[in-house]
Amino acid sequence: VQLQASGGGLVQAGGSLRLSCAASGLTFSNYVMGWFRQAPGKEREFVAAFRWSRSSPLYSDSVKGRFTISRDNAKNTVYLQMNSLKPEDTAVYYCAADRDGYGANWRSQYEYSYWGQGTQVTVSS
Repeated sequence: VQLQASGGGLVQAGGSLRLSCAASGLTFSNYVMGWFRQAPGKEREFVAAFRWSRSSPLYSDSVKGRFTISRDNAKNTVYLQMNSLKPEDTAVYYCAADRDGYGANWRSQYEYSYWGQGTQVTVSS
């Protein structure tokens, strides 16, 4: 399984970015796709996740209403549309994947077996 994240960059506060994560080596529709981020000196934290088997994506409280996760199964790609960006959104963003299943806490990084290389998002004030 390989995950390739892209789309990061430098943006002013209030701006938007769209991250992409292209997956290969897996049956995309059987996997939960998540986004996490890690700011300097901080722990990696959950941002959003999308399960094919569920209609409602998961979001952290800090991004709910501003970020939208979506996926295109035909392209094996998951997206993170980030609007109204704030300086505190500055971090390296990682996409992650694991096989969907019952009982997992998809907000926890420890549920995910596969990780992309990360893409830097910097929001200036």
